Amino acid sequence: MKAFTKRAASISLVGLVVFAMMCVGAVAAPATRLKVGATPVPHAEILEAVKPILAAKGITLEIIEFTDYVTPNLALNDGDIDANFFQHVPYLESFAKDRRLNITYLAKVHIEPMGAYSRRVRSIKDLPNKAKVGIPNDPTNAGRALLLLQKAGLIGVDKKAGITATIFDIVSNPKNLQIIELDAAQLPRSLEDMDLAIINSNFAMEAKLVPTKDALFMEDSDSPYANVLAIRNVDKGNPALRELAQALISKEVAEFIARKYQGSVVPAPSLNL
Repeated sequence: MKAFTKRAASISLVGLVVFAMMCVGAVAAPATRLKVGATPVPHAEILEAVKPILAAKGITLEIIEFTDYVTPNLALNDGDIDANFFQHVPYLESFAKDRRLNITYLAKVHIEPMGAYSRRVRSIKDLPNKAKVGIPNDPTNAGRALLLLQKAGLIGVDKKAGITATIFDIVSNPKNLQIIELDAAQLPRSLEDMDLAIINSNFAMEAKLVPTKDALFMEDSDSPYANVLAIRNVDKGNPALRELAQALISKEVAEFIARKYQGSVVPAPSLNL
């Protein structure tokens, strides 16, 4: 009888120890955390809207803000962040090729139509001869800006150049516009010195400009420059990053973008079909 009691007590003790270890393991298991780099507007704001969706799945989202178009990709490639959200596909592909980075994208989230802004004229008809026109100085956005100027009838661009057009591909310039290339983030501040500036919507909104109201003209909503969630090539199968991608193209986030930005930023979940 005593032997049975001791044996039962031993089994109970072992059971308690195993149960305790399971409880400790459950408490100590680290939560999944993602560090995502983003420019402040609209990307960081959109990521803030995604936080509750990910939290419900046990994923903590940490947003690291950047104010340029170079550092986020270098930080991603070096492993300092898990993903970034600030750029469109042509820029990502061009930057990755030039810098030999092992990065790609997981989802197309939205489109930010590029616009033309001025503090000196209210219509492109009022642009003087030899007007100063600022455009981004990175290759993909420069080409994009030149094509927008062409669409507005201000210049002509060599058809062979396509989205990689440079100022050397301008084949007609009736107003003899002076095209001045500047860092994209500097363009809103250049408006005091320029007759016209072609500005990415994120930098326009950071400068308190409202693209749908303040732009003299802008890209159509069918622009091919979709902004994407960028990741390292080796992380394509990462479950947490896939959850983030799905959240960014969800109906809830699309409704948030449409409601908050009123056409200045256009959700693009259909581009992932």
